[in-house]
Amino acid sequence: MSRLPSWIRLSLNTDAHFSEVHGLVKNHSLHTVCESAKCPNRHECWNRGTATLMLLGDVCTRACSFCAIKAGRPGQVDADEPQRAAQAAQDMKLNYVVLTSVARDDLADGGAGVFADTIRAIRERVPGAAVEVLTPDFEGVPELIDIVLDARPDVFNHNLETVARLQSIIRPQAAYGRSLAVLKHAAGRRPGVAVKSGIMLGLGEKDDEVLQAMDDLLAVGVELLTLGQYLQPTRRHPPVQRYVSPEHFEALSDKAKEKGFKGIASGPLVRSSYRADELLDSVREARARECEAPLYSETA
Repeated sequence: MSRLPSWIRLSLNTDAHFSEVHGLVKNHSLHTVCESAKCPNRHECWNRGTATLMLLGDVCTRACSFCAIKAGRPGQVDADEPQRAAQAAQDMKLNYVVLTSVARDDLADGGAGVFADTIRAIRERVPGAAVEVLTPDFEGVPELIDIVLDARPDVFNHNLETVARLQSIIRPQAAYGRSLAVLKHAAGRRPGVAVKSGIMLGLGEKDDEVLQAMDDLLAVGVELLTLGQYLQPTRRHPPVQRYVSPEHFEALSDKAKEKGFKGIASGPLVRSSYRADELLDSVREARARECEAPLYSETA
């Protein structure tokens, strides 16, 4: 299934913002998931003056079959990276910063300390900015997750990526239950943090399995959900099993709303951090409505 449907084809127009963001990232010797993971939205986001910064290098210790990021033996941790990332956020005048990383199973803390240091550095340089983290699973160790949570990100995101049946094929070094446990710990450890996850479609899953994954995510406290189309990065990666139409993504979004998610981004080109600021606004508005709701029935 190699031919892209019309709704997947992108305009790659760039403007001054694109060049500015590219230059700032390069000047600060940073990586972005936009480039390393071949994100289809990088032109749109960079044109808007936003980018998702990827910490801890561009070589991952895991080899998830869907991912375009290089796998292998990473280099040493760069102690100055948190400050450079914060400086880039300041230079880009961001009011919403997304931080992610490769998996670093070679490190004692899995890279959690770099996440925390970067959050704190951004708080110092860009005091009003919201910060979202998209983390690996830290091998499910609660103490490592706490290192990140204690730095007080506004959103804690960890992707489930696919349905339970396909986990061992798509994420051979991860586990469905472990990812759910990470999300549950984040939701319980710091309730003020919005907890988020995402699923790719087109890897061979069935709709009833996607709906079950939604239920599983809700059960552990996830409030924000992203649904997007898997796109084969290279011929070495698994082929696309189906292209999901925009209308079907919309129907799945309606199902997710009915189930109780506070914010959903669902569409062929949606990725984990796509318009992430709007999703955070959604959960804040939903929480505000809940606080305003009466605690008893006036007719009781």
